[in-house]
Parts: sequence; C-alpha cells; structure tokens
Amino acid sequence: MKSLTGKVALVTGASRGAGRAIAVELGRAGATVYVTGRSTKGRSTQNFPGTIDDTAAQIDEAGGKGIAIQCDHTIDSETEAVIEQIRKEQGKLDILINNVWGGHDLIVKHGAFWELPLEIWDTMFTAGVRAQLATNHFAIPLLRENKEALIIHTTFWDDGKYTGQFYYDLAKNALVRMAYGLSEELKQDGIAVMSISPGFMRTELVLEHMGVDEENWQESEDLRKSETPYYVGRAITELAMDPGVMKKTGQVLKAGDLAKEYDFTDVDGRYIPPFTLG
Repeated sequence: MKSLTGKVALVTGASRGAGRAIAVELGRAGATVYVTGRSTKGRSTQNFPGTIDDTAAQIDEAGGKGIAIQCDHTIDSETEAVIEQIRKEQGKLDILINNVWGGHDLIVKHGAFWELPLEIWDTMFTAGVRAQLATNHFAIPLLRENKEALIIHTTFWDDGKYTGQFYYDLAKNALVRMAYGLSEELKQDGIAVMSISPGFMRTELVLEHMGVDEENWQESEDLRKSETPYYVGRAITELAMDPGVMKKTGQVLKAGDLAKEYDFTDVDGRYIPPFTLG
C-alpha cells in the first residue's frame, strides 16, 4: 500500500514548476491531490507552459488521483469555494501545500528599492503572501477537524541572507514568519506547519529563459547546480509520510538537507546539496 493512500492534499499554484512537481509526487505516494491555479487547458496565464489540467493528468499517471480546480487566489470567494468543494467531496483535508505565487506575473528587475516600481508589491504580496494567507484562513478550520495534519509553505531561505531583490526578499521572509506563527497557534491541534526552501530549480520558465530544455540543460553553465522541481516534491512527500513530522513544526527546512535525512535523490539520481547564496 502506498504511504499516502487515503490522504487528501491541496497544492495551490500547481499549473507548473514546484507546485506541479509537489502535486505529482504526493500523488505517486497514493494521495488524492487537488490542484489549483489560473491556467486551464487552452487558457494558460501569459501563455506560460503548463495548466492545472496537465498537472491533474500527470498525478493520475503517477498513480494518485488528481482533481483540478481553477482558482485565482487573489479572489477570496474563489479560494473559499475550493475548500468547500474539498469538504463536500472528501469530508476532510490532510495536507495543505501553500505554493501559489504571483511573482512571475511581472518581469522583476534587480536594482535599488527606490528605483523599482511599486507594482512589484502586488505581484509578491497580494498574489503571493496574501494569497497563501487567505488559503490558510479558509482551510485551517477543515484541517483542524483531523487529529493530525500538515501545512507547508514553499519559500526561499538561506539562513537570513539577503536575496538581492528587495520585494522578493521581504515576501519570502514574510512566508517564513507566517508558517512560524501558525505553528505556534496550531500546536495544540497537532498540526505541523513549516517552510520548505528548494534550491535553484529547473522549472519550465527557467529552462525557457535559458534557451534549453530538460534534455540538454547541462549545456548551460548557469544551471550546473540546479535541481528539478521534483526534488522539493520528494522532500515534501517524505515529510508528509513521516509520523514524527511534528518535531519539525515551526522550522525552515531546505530540500537538500531533507534529501540527506530521508535518503532520496533527484529524478536523475543525483544528490544536490542545500542551495546557498554564497
């Protein structure tokens, strides 16, 4: 029997990238996985590669059950409707992966804070931080009905080092504190909450930007230390299967550290050390 058989998960922002890979890996372990996003078959956001329908199909192919729900997580009523649909169809929610992120909607340039457009705030905070907060707001009452559940926020963290982009740095640190605060509030419910930081991922958008694909990414020197999104997907799946995961609540964890602890590799068999900014 697969370890997550009978478990119900929700992965937000799962049209592509880390969200898709996390959802697929949870499905591979036997979970029923709801996936949300704005991109649906024939209507992909900004014509980006990938949709929630593609992800749901890939979950099914991996051995799980994928259910796609179109949702713009900046609209609270749509987020609430997702949770109500899960309640109606499943009667419970075991795993919430807060991955929705609006930071790709605007080409974010590096530069001094006072030189950057204020609209970056909206892509990082309204469509990122607040979108994850709203999902928590509606999902936690359902999660609390379980004896144990898991909430994970995907973020970026390198021991407090500055990322070099003001808004990105501020938003990612806000997600870390959100997870920590929730871990304190939900301890008595036995719900583990933590932040997971992947390394430099070869997402569809990164590969497209670099002018390579997954077959020839080694040709790019910039991608030498990169990992597939499935690496963090496997990290999160291991956490979801760990009966002692409550010991990690409130922590910020790196995919590379979890690979060593749980003894897994990326899809190509490589162990990639925890990413660091240097």
